[in-house]
Amino acid sequence: MDPVLNQTSRNLFTAKWTFAFLLVFLFGLGAFLRFSDLASPLLDFHPTRQLFSAIKARGLYYQTLRDAPAWQKDLAVRQFSGEATIEPPLMENLAAGLYVRFGQENTAYPRAISATAWLIAASFVFLLSKNISHSLPAAFASLAFFLFLPYAIPASRAFQPDPLMLMLVVIFWWSIEIWSRKSPDFRSAWGWAILAGLAGGLAIFVKFPAVFFIAGGALGAILANSSLKQFWKHPTSWVIALLCLLPPAAYLYYGLFMNGFLGQQFGSRFYPELWSKPFFYLRWFLALSEVMNVLWAALAVLGWLVFSHKPAKVFLAALWISYFIYGFVFAHHISSHDYYSLPLIPIAALSLAPFAAEINSILSKKIQPSRYFQIITLVLLLITLSLTTIKQYLNLRNNDYRQQAASWAEIGDALGHQPGVVALITDYGYPLAYYGWQNVSIWPLPGGVGRFDEDFVLHTRKKAYFLITDFDEYNRQPDLQKELSENYPVLAQGSGYLIFDLKPPKP
Repeated sequence: MDPVLNQTSRNLFTAKWTFAFLLVFLFGLGAFLRFSDLASPLLDFHPTRQLFSAIKARGLYYQTLRDAPAWQKDLAVRQFSGEATIEPPLMENLAAGLYVRFGQENTAYPRAISATAWLIAASFVFLLSKNISHSLPAAFASLAFFLFLPYAIPASRAFQPDPLMLMLVVIFWWSIEIWSRKSPDFRSAWGWAILAGLAGGLAIFVKFPAVFFIAGGALGAILANSSLKQFWKHPTSWVIALLCLLPPAAYLYYGLFMNGFLGQQFGSRFYPELWSKPFFYLRWFLALSEVMNVLWAALAVLGWLVFSHKPAKVFLAALWISYFIYGFVFAHHISSHDYYSLPLIPIAALSLAPFAAEINSILSKKIQPSRYFQIITLVLLLITLSLTTIKQYLNLRNNDYRQQAASWAEIGDALGHQPGVVALITDYGYPLAYYGWQNVSIWPLPGGVGRFDEDFVLHTRKKAYFLITDFDEYNRQPDLQKELSENYPVLAQGSGYLIFDLKPPKP
């Protein structure tokens, strides 16, 4: 029997019934937040990244349709074909498969996949936290952090591969940590080695940057309980390495040498020149602070450096180091895309476990609370979690993007879904492409404009319409305002958009 569950007479929080109730309660609230209103538009969290996947999934789906309007099928396939491919389009294919299965395109399906993946990851965060802290209350603290961190709510229900990747990474950490403790016993280590290898290989296959956290987790587990010399002597080690490398290696070989579509996709991703720039570190810090409050990050570092025991300290150190190496390799992305710091959430959750265990130990020794006090504490905890959930749910409902999606659809209708549109627009035109079924050429920002007269002719040649939706940027380009307003009539305008007809100039 697990020793932390065999304390029913003294500690209410480690009693079996309390354990089961709290676990169900936490996962119930976490699932409620993630599965509420899944059909909402993909404009809530990094719309460019989500709509990139949505466009690809729609193209895959429309290729299977026989009765779709010809123009929609053609446009969906052209939009899909025009997008780059780096990691395998696993989420997109899963989404398209569900569209086919249920007979409709509904982005609630891929959102549900991401939400489910996050909840599965949460269960393994809980198990691993208990293993490294030897404290059930500490594991519950890590679980609550992972489920209710404000940034994690929209991130965990986004249509992108990151939640699925994170689930597989956490499963790898959990299994490799157990494997490293059991590896002297060959027979009991084989199952954990196979599970770790499969999870690690699939995580890297889903998204290549996972390799940093797979390598970091493996190195940390080995050094925490053994040594690299013993690692290479153990046959299960080679099984883990082989299973981790085979899926991504096969995909890379196919993409580079057989199909060739990966040949130019890895450029513009490595910027070592940023390492010497102070603004890079400031931007990284600001992006990180969007993911979690600085106080939580400080407590996580404190838990890792001060309160964790040696095996856990070594294991967590490897995870933190892997995050920073990953950040320096992807310097541009880590400082400009806050979701690139998403893997830090489970690292912080695990690092909080030793801190929570220490606090729980001090309180248990000094206060020795009565059963009545424990019941009051439990009730207050449940009320706090419930109020937190209500607040997060209201935030989700208040940020309703249906009107924005309808506005993009209105713009697409006004343009007639025809080619020949140049636009000054946000998010690279992805919302209009998806919700408005309208492709556009992007008008450059001032830094990309040379001589205005020449650039205007270049960008509007063979174009029928000029669309404005980014009015802040439009106001910063007086030459463009003058040219359009003085020489071209307004075709249509509405809330948030203005369309100029480029075909017939004013007499």
